Amino acid sequence: MTLAIDVQDLSKSFGALRAVDHISIEIEQGHITGFLGPNGSGKTTTLRMLCGLLTPDSGHGTVLGLEFPREAEAIKRQTGYMTQRFSLYEDLSIDENLAFVARVYGLDDVAGRVDQSLDKLGLTKRRDQLAGHLSGGWKQRLALAAAVIHEPRLLLLDEPTAGVDPQARRDFWDEIHRLAEEGITVLVSTHYMDEAERCHQIAYISNGALIARGTGEQVIAQSGLVTFEANGPRADRLANEVASKPGVEMVAPFGAALHVSSTDRKALEQAIEPFRREPWRWVEVEPSLEDVFIHLMREQGGGKAREAA
Repeated sequence: MTLAIDVQDLSKSFGALRAVDHISIEIEQGHITGFLGPNGSGKTTTLRMLCGLLTPDSGHGTVLGLEFPREAEAIKRQTGYMTQRFSLYEDLSIDENLAFVARVYGLDDVAGRVDQSLDKLGLTKRRDQLAGHLSGGWKQRLALAAAVIHEPRLLLLDEPTAGVDPQARRDFWDEIHRLAEEGITVLVSTHYMDEAERCHQIAYISNGALIARGTGEQVIAQSGLVTFEANGPRADRLANEVASKPGVEMVAPFGAALHVSSTDRKALEQAIEPFRREPWRWVEVEPSLEDVFIHLMREQGGGKAREAA
């Protein structure tokens, strides 16, 4: 296994605020890792440190085989970074934006590289369109084209699909998997659980601490959550009553169904026992990633990462 990122003890504070608290990150080359956590948990700060935009207070290891953070400038040249907000020039065309980025990187054959990027991301027919006139989905494609025009080995994406429609998100993720097949390592922060499920592995950060990581299946398994689903007429309307029972940690309607979860199986089964009658049907189901991450948010992390075996 070749690690594209192998960094330990990564920390960053802003005054009294500890944004990232001694976390370690190991990501295999060519893998897509989903970086999840609530707003303000430290995801963006971590991404910016890894690509050399922020200097860490502590941390050591390697990124792309280069010493971190001493060789930050060399790491930066081999990394593509896509910010949360569209950061290209809205009064320039798609073509002009990409040409500008190519020149910033000092690339040769600028025109050829721009043409290649336009073709790969389906932007050729729109090349003369002003960036400011693009929809959210097309701006996303342009931002991705700019992030990879210099052929990076590492791609860091900070909530890249926020505010775009489902088709645009699916097209974006198809492109991300194509890039991973070419050997590019991807670390992407997201709030969408369906996107997390498309990652090879996921990492969850809360209050600056990494509290869970592994494949989606591993993170679900090691969460310790037990979930029962109630189906039947108006089962979702049981939410308030069930939530008041001892041992119930989470209650979440899913359409007309109801998910009830706890880490204490015995207490959970006792809690739902009064409702095990017609017209409702109860069945144990695997917790969803959403169940797990809400559970982790409520736990507030506080401790070392629990790595799935």
